[in-house]
Amino acid sequence: MAKKTVFAGFKPSRRGSPASPHLVAVVAFDGVVLGDLATPLEVFALARNAEERPCYEVRTCSQQPQVESAHLTLQVPWRLSLLKRADTVIVPGIDNIDRPIPQEVLRALRAAVSRRARVASICTGAFILAQTGTLDGLKATTHWLAAQELARRHPAISVDPDVLYVDNGNVLTSAGAAAGFDLCLHLVRRDLGAEIAARAARAVVMPLERSGGQAQFIVYEQPTVVESMGPLLLWLGQNIGKQLSLSAIARHAAVSTRTLSRRFLEQVGTTPVRWIAGARVRRAQELLETTNFSIEQVATAAGFRSASVLREHFGGIVGTTPVAYRRAFGNAESAENRCSP
Repeated sequence: MAKKTVFAGFKPSRRGSPASPHLVAVVAFDGVVLGDLATPLEVFALARNAEERPCYEVRTCSQQPQVESAHLTLQVPWRLSLLKRADTVIVPGIDNIDRPIPQEVLRALRAAVSRRARVASICTGAFILAQTGTLDGLKATTHWLAAQELARRHPAISVDPDVLYVDNGNVLTSAGAAAGFDLCLHLVRRDLGAEIAARAARAVVMPLERSGGQAQFIVYEQPTVVESMGPLLLWLGQNIGKQLSLSAIARHAAVSTRTLSRRFLEQVGTTPVRWIAGARVRRAQELLETTNFSIEQVATAAGFRSASVLREHFGGIVGTTPVAYRRAFGNAESAENRCSP
């Protein structure tokens, strides 16, 4: 079964058009990381339907009207009472994980979790969410530099330092910096489907789904400098529906299979077999969202030998079945109609 390297968990949402825009509340506090604060504001604001009407109402809230960051002072228009009715609550990172968090903030977050609002943290925001007890017994992630400390302080949390984000349904966590974009785009895709999410991704110049997890950013011993694998990855992507044996790939790259495997691991962070499995699953996701192909046809078009092989890899990477994924994101209902009119 393919290893999960990008994210952990998959929880499709109910489809259908809400009566009003989904309310996203981004929590601000002293020491908030400005990039983490801005990311959800930008991504969710860019999620629009075919008529360019917003699918989300996005607001920033805080305990006090004024918040001090490392670089500037913010005037925040809404208070923590906004969390009582928010559909999604985002907790950005904090500049110092030892900085005390006001009890009012922690209580408001606990109340949001208790009423089943969706709550997600970005980067070191996981330390704040962890203080509420919300992450106990769950898998979570944070910036790889802080992952070991999160695990030490909160042993009830299963910390995965290798993924970009973890989806536990109503509770999500993401890694540092750009992983906040991955998390927010994932939420848009869960709510509204791939088409709207892809438009938002293009607007922020981000891929809808990045290959590889945090492991690609962890500082290891510097590998030997070798030629870029970019052209080979492009060729693999163009031929993903074909049978690609390791020897065939090595012949195309004009290297031995041993050299191919070594260079692939050094530069891409995984093996050729796992990378191809992930690329084929992404192709299968696209076909499940946009076509009426049978599962067998999807498997063949994506390069899998059979539907059973597709299901095995799909479950290992996406965390659900192709049928359940199509039910959540398929084109039986237009993605354009999945946000408010």
